[in-house]
Amino acid sequence: MSAAVVEAGPGSTGPTGTHRDFLYIAAGGLSAVGAAATPWPFIDSMNPSADILALSLVQVDLPPIQEGQRVTVMWSGRPVFVCHRSAEEVARSEADDRSPELIDPATDASRVKRKEWLIVLGVCTHLGCVPLGQSVTDPRGRYGGWFCPCHGSVYDGAGRVRRGPAPRNLEIPSTRS
Repeated sequence: MSAAVVEAGPGSTGPTGTHRDFLYIAAGGLSAVGAAATPWPFIDSMNPSADILALSLVQVDLPPIQEGQRVTVMWSGRPVFVCHRSAEEVARSEADDRSPELIDPATDASRVKRKEWLIVLGVCTHLGCVPLGQSVTDPRGRYGGWFCPCHGSVYDGAGRVRRGPAPRNLEIPSTRS
């Protein structure tokens, strides 16, 4: 019978592994980490920039706004109409809740958090124009709200569309009290 010869040395594949095995494992691990990290700059570029994030939140100090006054603030590049409604304006809007002229029926209470404050996006829902009615001298239409001169849409004091081609009421932005 012949005896088996076992060699140990730099090129052998013994039970403890070799320097070459370590290099293969280390290179494979680093390659996996690199492959996983490569798409991060691309994914991160899809996040909004700091100037956009700064526009995503607007704080409005309501107490200085007098009753009957309307103020426009910009939010995410769009005008927001803030209206401090008088008791008469609130009563008129509530009385019109069941009007058959409402193109997009909604109650006044469903459009406000507090009766005296109406906050709507100042963008016409027809083609994205900015309706008139924020200034005292602007035409407000026969319902006391807003008038879009581009195609004649008329909104009432609750921002509900009453006449014209606009399909929906003025949008209500998400607000925090």
